[in-house]
Amino acid sequence: MSDTRIDFLYLDEKDMIAAGVQDMAKCVDTMSEVYRLMGEGDYIMGGGNHNSHGQMLSFPDEPAFTGMPHNGPDRRFMTMECYLGGRFHICGEKWYGSNIENIPRGLPRSILMVMLNDPDTGAPVALMSANLLSAFRTGAIPGVGARYLAAEDSRVCAMIAAGAISRSSLPSLLIARPGIDTVKIYDVFPAAAEGMKAIIEERYPQVKHIILCRSIEEAVTDADVINVATSGKVDPRIEESWLKPGAYVSLPATVDMDQEFITKRARVVTDNFKMYEAWGAEMGYPLSKKINGMGERLFDYVHDGIIQRDDIIDLGAVIAGKERARREPGQIVLFAQGGQATYDVAWGYECWQKAKEMGIGISLNLWDVPALGRK
Repeated sequence: MSDTRIDFLYLDEKDMIAAGVQDMAKCVDTMSEVYRLMGEGDYIMGGGNHNSHGQMLSFPDEPAFTGMPHNGPDRRFMTMECYLGGRFHICGEKWYGSNIENIPRGLPRSILMVMLNDPDTGAPVALMSANLLSAFRTGAIPGVGARYLAAEDSRVCAMIAAGAISRSSLPSLLIARPGIDTVKIYDVFPAAAEGMKAIIEERYPQVKHIILCRSIEEAVTDADVINVATSGKVDPRIEESWLKPGAYVSLPATVDMDQEFITKRARVVTDNFKMYEAWGAEMGYPLSKKINGMGERLFDYVHDGIIQRDDIIDLGAVIAGKERARREPGQIVLFAQGGQATYDVAWGYECWQKAKEMGIGISLNLWDVPALGRK
């Protein structure tokens, strides 16, 4: 075989399922390892500070040329790239296009792919379907947070909203804190809460009590673990007085809380504050007016001098042993999440390794001898 030959493995969605992309327990373990590497600094993402979320391609409201796409709800292309060290030692990117008009066509809103590359030569090693990959790595992150930030004896979990992100997050929370036997659900649409209740009854027999709540206050009261995954125009309001001492509040979406509680009394943890600093450099202040998330709000608070940068810690620093989850017993923890390329590349790597072990996927040849580049 020529030493210049390059082959890479293509994995379609069926291959990804066979390779274990839906194995949430393994995904939680893998994401925990990613956070440890990030806490140690063994990674690089794009952008000037090596922590950019990614590069977005958006379209004008009124295109000047025939055929050029126009702006619309969730209409964009996005690339998210990184190098991840440790045993992974891999480069890669997630690339996707998104358009809400896909849904009436029977397609997902976003269509995603992940490419993995040799970090030394740049050669592709795998190209894979990534809709399930992205969904499961997103769902795993609240569980990783619960593993390191929630009380070990947690029993009550509150789910604020019952949509897709909540449904993908709950399995990871139950894996991270297996003592949870009660799930309280609140959604502005009762039918959505009923649907989630039915899913829990069917899939999670360890949950003995499922309570449909009429208010957010009812849902979060006495909860050890709270996951907020709303998507409406109004952020859900949660009062400090409703929260149990020591509660873990997972925030894949944002929430309306008193500023003084966030900045003075809560333990504030982010997935990677440098990512929000990169967004701030790219998009400007105030960041929370452009992207509505807790991490973006914290960036603005730092900018305004409302909170000190050192008072915000990253989950990776906790896992790497550099920071404590709480300053004092009973402190409430808020975990802000925004999504990172390191998750996609790591979970893609695991599926690629499993696919090779199973002998599945299609090997594609790039070339035997490159037409360019040889003297």
